[in-house]
Amino acid sequence: MRQVSSILSFETPGRSLTDITRAMADWLDETGISEGLLTLLCRHTSASLLIQENAAREVRGDLLTWLDRLAPEGAHYAHDDEGPDDMPAHLKAMLTGVNLQIPVIGGRMALGTWQGIYLAEHRAMPHRRQIAVHVFGE
Repeated sequence: MRQVSSILSFETPGRSLTDITRAMADWLDETGISEGLLTLLCRHTSASLLIQENAAREVRGDLLTWLDRLAPEGAHYAHDDEGPDDMPAHLKAMLTGVNLQIPVIGGRMALGTWQGIYLAEHRAMPHRRQIAVHVFGE
């Protein structure tokens, strides 16, 4: 068994779902591991990771709208150190999660036909986000 790990960086445009599927597939391909388990960890508390629909753009928009309704900006939060979107971003990250585990079969992530990996940016401003990646297998 072998293992490979790295930290990858991604620029986000502000509140969005950024498709990082191709970057993850390329990184996995470089490792040469064909069977195993890929783990991703978003190293932030105001961004998260999702596996979601990769065909219909409307899904991403609807998800962001739903999260905004669930954790709206406002003066009702005690924590607002970095602005009105600070605490709502933490809540959204808590709800959506910061880590993913994906089986690797035949050198590819075992994602479904309509699944993609997204970095969810919950802050209004652009950020540079880091994802720790680790694959264990052979």
